[in-house]
Amino acid sequence: MAHKVYTAIVNAVRSGKLKEPFSSGDFQAACPGFKSNTYKAFLSKHAVGNPSKTSELFVRVVRGRYKCVRPFKYGM
Repeated sequence: MAHKVYTAIVNAVRSGKLKEPFSSGDFQAACPGFKSNTYKAFLSKHAVGNPSKTSELFVRVVRGRYKCVRPFKYGM
């Protein structure tokens, strides 16, 4: 099952509530309710090429702006 933060982002993108490329502020506005540090940390932690080799869910378009990797992961 997909992580709840990722699920919220994908659902917001699909519904048009979150436009790509998005910033952590856009993410926070579209998907309220997560801990404040989640909004910046989750995107960079899961960006393509992240140093910790964590799942690559987002492409960094420019500094601070991201798009979801297509196709969506985890069968979403």
